[in-house]
Amino acid sequence: MLGDNLPLETDAISLYNSNDIRLMRLYFPTQAALQALRGSNIEVMVGVQNSELSYVAASRNNSFDWVWRNIVTYSDVKFRYISVGNEVQPSDGTLAPLVYSALTNIREAVVFYGLGSRIKVSTAIDMTLIGPNYPPSQGAFKDEVRAYIDPIIAFLVANNAPLLVNVYPYFSYADNPVDISLAYATFTSPSIVVQDGARGYQNLFDAMVDVVYSALEKAGGGGGGWVEIVVSETGWPSAGASAATFNNAHTYLRNMVAHARWGTPKRPGRAIETYLFSMFDENNKEPQIEKNFGLFYPNQTTKYSLYFNSIQKGFESI
Repeated sequence: MLGDNLPLETDAISLYNSNDIRLMRLYFPTQAALQALRGSNIEVMVGVQNSELSYVAASRNNSFDWVWRNIVTYSDVKFRYISVGNEVQPSDGTLAPLVYSALTNIREAVVFYGLGSRIKVSTAIDMTLIGPNYPPSQGAFKDEVRAYIDPIIAFLVANNAPLLVNVYPYFSYADNPVDISLAYATFTSPSIVVQDGARGYQNLFDAMVDVVYSALEKAGGGGGGWVEIVVSETGWPSAGASAATFNNAHTYLRNMVAHARWGTPKRPGRAIETYLFSMFDENNKEPQIEKNFGLFYPNQTTKYSLYFNSIQKGFESI
């Protein structure tokens, strides 16, 4: 995290435990964080940073080294996922060609060390890979990203792993407040806003998740329809830009926590595993809006009144 006033890793883990939060996303492994997690009941999604993709994609030995140093060495940490890259753009001629090889190499190492049934290997995408998106049943990946995403989907199908997707209704609303209402973006619409055949959408989050499900169904030779989605990031800033207010953020997060357990219209009754971004405000981030996504203040006081004990029912975390 990017802040010069953040608590120690041990204090952050204590804060998780005191709030009964049982899932965590680490964007990259650090010895201090992993040491603090030893022996805890917190399940962890840990990332291979974009800057490390070239290393783990280059050879099996490198990926085995990465998994040994960051996973196997911490046998008393409950790893749940390894996210190989975060929001790599298919148009990135340097990073995009590395992702598939990095995925397969990391997966091979995880299996070699006997962790294949426990730790799923995936990558995190953002919504910019989506082309058609309205109504949700028409969701599809852009033609120009298919060469990138289709092999990844095939990998996920073969290994029964989810696709990690960063979903931000805030940015969709902020980019188009004329056509998207604040109520639709914050789970407060009193009635259905988008009717898509037999399915009705009362909030933007569900629509965005189901757009990706529709895209998966159309991709990977149709096999993508078997892939589950894990929402690897969602949140709402409390300051720094249009509609970024404390009240809007509190409303979105409170309703997100309550809603995730119920699933989406395409997947009703199936809880959406969702990671809330982020644990703390980060004062060294830029632009200004990026400083204000925290659920806690850096002094560890609670920013919002959220019922974290109900979060686990929807598989949400921070």
